[in-house]
Amino acid sequence: MRNRLRILLRIVKELIHRRDLQSLVLALTYRPFFQDPSQDPFHLQFQYFVQEINKRRGYRILELGSRMSKVRGSFENYQEYIGFDIYAGEGVEVVGDIHKLSQYFPKERFDAVFSVSVFEHLAMPWKAVLEINKVMKEGGLLFIATHPAWPPHSLPWDFWRFPKGAFNILLNTVTGFSILKCEEGIPCTIFPFSNEANLKNYFKHTAYLGVSVVAEKTGEYDSRLSWNVEIEEMLDSMYPEKDR
Repeated sequence: MRNRLRILLRIVKELIHRRDLQSLVLALTYRPFFQDPSQDPFHLQFQYFVQEINKRRGYRILELGSRMSKVRGSFENYQEYIGFDIYAGEGVEVVGDIHKLSQYFPKERFDAVFSVSVFEHLAMPWKAVLEINKVMKEGGLLFIATHPAWPPHSLPWDFWRFPKGAFNILLNTVTGFSILKCEEGIPCTIFPFSNEANLKNYFKHTAYLGVSVVAEKTGEYDSRLSWNVEIEEMLDSMYPEKDR
């Protein structure tokens, strides 16, 4: 609450300094500061994914980025639940790199794969999608939740932001998927502290902090797709363990 008030006060001070009374009024009234998260499309997507998976019996599910995750209890009737993470810890059965997922699991092992706040930290998310395809059964469901906008975090391993349209490129017939649902959520306002004319009305537009997608595997990916580059060839650092 205090942080929200500090941000609002900073905006008010800036607009008063600019003597921009019209924008001041809009800033105070244009966007609600509080919304019910349970009704946010970003969160509803995961509920849909869980409901659809729980309709199945004896399924195998893979959670990517599972260390300290609290969602395992949402799933029922599964035969196997494997938590996968780059570091060992609570909720992790297999330690490894998502970019090499098929080296840890046999082909078409899982009926469902999901990740929450992981894809922005993947150096090559397009390669990760191909690896996920390899370990999923046809007709299996994939859920990804990540961010269109978010402050830098887990540095230096913070690489990407994903608007809704990004998943039309990552998940399609060429990569072997069909999108069932894709929604942005957690609305916010971007208020630039700059006098550049083209930024003046940015705060009037809704931005989003979350995006989530549910997709079905429809087949194997196109053999023309390849990214045979090792992470170590591009980066000389590792995901910071302290941030998980």
